[in-house]
Amino acid sequence: MRAGKAQNRRAYVYLKSGEAYLFGAHINALNSASTHVDTDPTRTRKLLLTGASSIHMVGAVERRGYTIVPLELYWKAGRAKLEIGLAKGKKQHDKRANEKDRDWQRDKGRIMKAARR
Repeated sequence: MRAGKAQNRRAYVYLKSGEAYLFGAHINALNSASTHVDTDPTRTRKLLLTGASSIHMVGAVERRGYTIVPLELYWKAGRAKLEIGLAKGKKQHDKRANEKDRDWQRDKGRIMKAARR
């Protein structure tokens, strides 16, 4: 993480027995950190949450169908911090609208390319 080789693009946070775990984040170890231990960069990592925030997150995930996603990974006072947020998945009609917009952008590009010729 210190070398700037951390990615949380496909990562998510899941809750198991009241504890939060970061799954799918890719965090490479420093080359100079250890010469004899080879760590897995995509291993699951346990997150430390305050009591109030963990109760709030558990309620939102289990009862309302939200997902916990990592937003930002940064250093603060020598400790690695992970900013997380609650996200709700798209409804089917939202997905259709996005697909329609994507198709239009593709068709528009084709039309503009044909008009230049």
